[in-house]
Amino acid sequence: MLIHPEVMGVEALFEKMRKIPNWPEEGILFHDITPILQSPQYFRLLVDLLVYRYMDQKVDVVAGLDARGFIIGAALAYQLNVGFVPIRKKGKLPFETVSQSYALEYGEATVEMHTDAFHSGARVLLVDDLVATGGTMLAGAELIRRLGGEVLEAAAILEFTDLPGGKRIRDAGVPLFTLYQNEGCMPK
Repeated sequence: MLIHPEVMGVEALFEKMRKIPNWPEEGILFHDITPILQSPQYFRLLVDLLVYRYMDQKVDVVAGLDARGFIIGAALAYQLNVGFVPIRKKGKLPFETVSQSYALEYGEATVEMHTDAFHSGARVLLVDDLVATGGTMLAGAELIRRLGGEVLEAAAILEFTDLPGGKRIRDAGVPLFTLYQNEGCMPK
């Protein structure tokens, strides 16, 4: 049974996140979604909010970014009755892959996806937990496009508006939907 979004607001999800100052490094306010996942009520609310958004949008497959995007994306794919595709960190997938590197604040990372993840022309919903600098989400979108998929939308729980990620994603032509926007990546 779905929880209707009007029963409990998105603000409740944001409030349920654990905020950890100065982690993983000094000056960062980390937003941990673990408390949402641990609560059946809040986890259902999260998934249901996304189901309501996408249930009539003809999604062919949900792609989740390593690792929290796996949790959200798999539950969403199940509810939408579509397949799920993991986009993993380099070296974790056993079959033929396509890879995309992207810049981090402190270096570079690479994500990969199986070459047979979906059919050409598939409408792919890309999912992660939050949008900060946008690098991971943009790398995932590039992989989808390189395999002939259409990025229907990129979706996340939270977008930090004090960081450039959301703008970078939208400027790259990737539609972006986030449940909550906050200017809160830096501790006050």
